[in-house]
Parts: sequence; structure tokens; C-alpha cells
Amino acid sequence: MKPHHSQVSVVVIGYNDADHVTDAVRSALAQGPAVREVLAVDDRSTDGSADLLDRLAADEPRVKVIRRSENSGGCGSPRNDGIDAATAPYVMFLDSDDVLPPGAVDALLEAARVQRAEVAAGLCVRRELPSGREVPWERDLYAEPALIPHPSQRPRLVHDTLCVNKLYRTDFLREHAIRFPEGRHPYEDFVFTARMLAAGPRVALIPDTVYVWHVRRGAERLSISLDRADIANWRSRTEAHHTAYEILLGAGEKRLARAANAKFLDHELRMYARELELRDADYRRAWWELTRTYLSTFDASDFTVNPTAPGRLIARVVLASEEPRDLPRLKELAARPARLRPPYARAADGTPVWSDDLPQVTLDHYLRRPAHVLPAAVDAQLRPRARAARLRLRLHDLYGRLAEAGPASADVEFVHRDEGRIGLSRPVELTQDADRATWSGELPVDLSALGWGTWDLRLRVHYRDGSSRDVTAHAVGGAGLLRRRAVPDLRHGVLLVQPYRTHAGALALRLAPGWRGLTDVVRRRLKRLLH
Repeated sequence: MKPHHSQVSVVVIGYNDADHVTDAVRSALAQGPAVREVLAVDDRSTDGSADLLDRLAADEPRVKVIRRSENSGGCGSPRNDGIDAATAPYVMFLDSDDVLPPGAVDALLEAARVQRAEVAAGLCVRRELPSGREVPWERDLYAEPALIPHPSQRPRLVHDTLCVNKLYRTDFLREHAIRFPEGRHPYEDFVFTARMLAAGPRVALIPDTVYVWHVRRGAERLSISLDRADIANWRSRTEAHHTAYEILLGAGEKRLARAANAKFLDHELRMYARELELRDADYRRAWWELTRTYLSTFDASDFTVNPTAPGRLIARVVLASEEPRDLPRLKELAARPARLRPPYARAADGTPVWSDDLPQVTLDHYLRRPAHVLPAAVDAQLRPRARAARLRLRLHDLYGRLAEAGPASADVEFVHRDEGRIGLSRPVELTQDADRATWSGELPVDLSALGWGTWDLRLRVHYRDGSSRDVTAHAVGGAGLLRRRAVPDLRHGVLLVQPYRTHAGALALRLAPGWRGLTDVVRRRLKRLLH
């Protein structure tokens, strides 16, 4: 038998996903002879998905359909069915609305066999549909090949809670009873991954892209990770994280357990805090109370290690206040990169503090950290004009630390959100303002050269001490500036321009060139009004 022949069982799970499940199964079959079987587990669909799978199985003997007798309400039970049914030495998981890229199974299998690893993992990319824009998941973890003899030697492993970008040795899962929570258990992969890491496997990492996660924000039924508008989602996420933490702690993996709490603060807490202003008052109060209760179970050291990390400061503000407060400022702090906007308050003894109302939340660590790691705040204002827009930037000092470093200039880039290409890249000099607490710069922006699409503004501030920091800019200006307008343009006739503020508060720009673009925008607006 060839080394890669008939070694892997691919478990594809699906529920009412007739539009996509056949593509998922075919992507698994296309991996070649390494795939012994594709176990298609249908979770009692009512849209004909199971019949589609049966037809695939009739033409392809490697496809085996498992029909559940009742709907489980989640993803865990169908995956457990797949683990139980797997006959190959290795198993991996695939959701019905995603795909495996060519060569994924061979790459993972080669790493697992050569390194004698119980688990092999590779890069997952989130592909936004319909734009096709791809965003790597935990890119730094998979920057280069590596063998981790024990997970505790690479605590960063707890940040990759996905179960689908990994190949597992089947007997390893069965020997350690590593299974998913049964029934409806949102974020079930948090628990499964914690159980896997707690068992202490050898883990092989590869930089190859092995999984394509399709993100459909316009779908009628959003995925669990996207459907965050209900407080039940946050409750489920905190419960899943707590279960994962307890699993790691119970296995004696204190380093991994602490890393899991750090990941909660740096990822989960920041993501949901960034969206708080989008929710209604009832949600905010419930979120704040639930979060305070959960954070109170953390050790004090979880907040003092790397205290300048934005998630730690957000957590301290939440714990210090019984009611939701300072949401606009927390949103800015939760942005990536983080921005801490004024006011910059001080206690009576001069100690930097979060605000006059919350002086117990001290920021004295900002006085000891290098300026280039601090959450610099830049305001940005774009004024569209007929020939060239004007972009104005203003950098705020932070307790005198940025003044010490000496802001000198900023590299300005407008990056196309869907295509990732740079439409404009220019430096701008920063000069100190009369108030001695801010630095400003201004440059023209050729909107016509940018062309259609959505453009994100990215900045890199350079200091005279030789250091630099990547920042995003806070959008300033009232409704008069942040509104759609038509600008005469020699190239396109007319250019529809809209500077706007993203959910994270950053400045972005939408452009629709030509009369056709203007017509399309008007048509979409009328459609929204009619519906």
C-alpha cells in the first residue's frame, strides 16, 4: 500500500444545506486516494440534503451516508457519529458549507506520518462570500513547519479552537475519549480542542492552507460565530470557554489554562465589546452583568500579566463599574490595532487613570512601556472635493510618552477591502500643534485613481527614536462630513463618495465611479426603502 493510500476518513456534517453540501463532499473526494471514505452525516435535514447525498453515494463508493434519526440541534453529535463510524487510521472534519482545498489531506497526512504526531494542523482561511476576500486564521501560529512535542510548549495552540483544520489519529481520539459535547452546545469545538490538548498529543504544524471557511454574512441562517446579536450567544461562548478552561486546569495544564484565559480577554472580550454600541440597552445591561460575573472568577494575575493588552484594560473597566459606561471609548480600545482616545485623566497624585469617574482603574503601566506598543489614537477626516480630497490626521499624545518618542511622519495607505490591493501609499509629515499635545498632517487623496469599492485607511506612525506603530484612524466629523455625495470627475464623469465610520470607529471610504455606479447606489437605496 502506498503511504498516502486509504488513510483518512473525512467526516462531513450538514443540516438543511442542500445548496452547498455536495460541494463539500466533492472537495473531500478530490483529495485523492488518501481519503478512504467520506462519512456524510445528515442531521435529519428536511430540505432534501440526505437524498442528494444518497445520489452521490450511488455513484461514488467512498461516500457513506449516515442519517440521524432525530436532529441533534448542534454540530457535536453528528461529528461524534463520524468518529464512531470511521475505519481509517486518521480522521478530519468538514462542515457542509465549507471546502477542503486541493492537497490539504496529503499535506496533513505527510506531516502526521513523518513527525509521528497524533495531531497535524494547518492554516485555515476565512473566505468572505461573495467578494472572495480571504483572511488567514491564526496566521502566526502556522508561519512555518513545526513539531510541538507537548502542547504546553506552545501555549498559543489554545488560540486555534477550530477542529476542522486538523487531522487526528483515530485511535488517539478513541483511547482518550476525546469527543464533542452532545446535542445543542454552541462553540462545541472549544471543548473538543481543550480535551485534545489536555491529552498531550504531539502536534505537527504546517504552513499550508488546509481548510477554506466560507463566511456568508448575507445568509438567512447565520453561523453561530456570526449570529452574535442575541445575549444567548455571548452566554454560550463564556460557558464553552469556562468548560475548556476547567478541562485544561483539571488535566494539570496550568500554562494552557492561563493561555486560554488570555485568549478570552484578547479575542472574545474585545470582539463583543467592539459591538456593544450596536446593541440595545437591554442587551448591554445583560452583557455587562454576565461579563462582570464571569470575569470575577479570573485570577488577579490574568489581568496583571501584559497589562497594556487592550483586553485586560477592557476587563478592568467592566469589573470597576456596575453599569455599562464609556462604550464609545471601549469600542475604540477594542479595535485592531487598539486606540485609546482622550480624555487622558490623572489621579490627584498624578497617576494616569482611565477616567475621573473610575480612578481605581490605573494606567501607570503606560509610563513604563515603550511608546511604540501603546494604543496611539489618530483622528482622521476626509473632505471630498472635485479634483482631490484632503485627508487630515491628528495624533494624540498619551501621558507624554509619544512626545518622548517624537512623532515625525506617518505612512498612509488606502487598501481595497475585498481585493487587498493598495490603491494609495504616501508618507505625510507630522508637525506638533500649538497645544503641544497633538501632531497633525494633511495630504491630497486622488479619489479618481482609487476607483470603485470600499477602501480601509491604514497608517504607520514613525517616531524620531526609530520605532514605529501600525494604527487605524478614528473617523471624526458629523453627518455633514460622513455622508454620501456626488463629486464631478474628469475620468468617470461623476464619482459617488462616502467617507464613513466602521463598527470599530475607524475611517473607511466607499466609492462608486460613473453614472452607472450612481444609478446602482440609487437602485439599492430604493430597494431597501421598498422592503
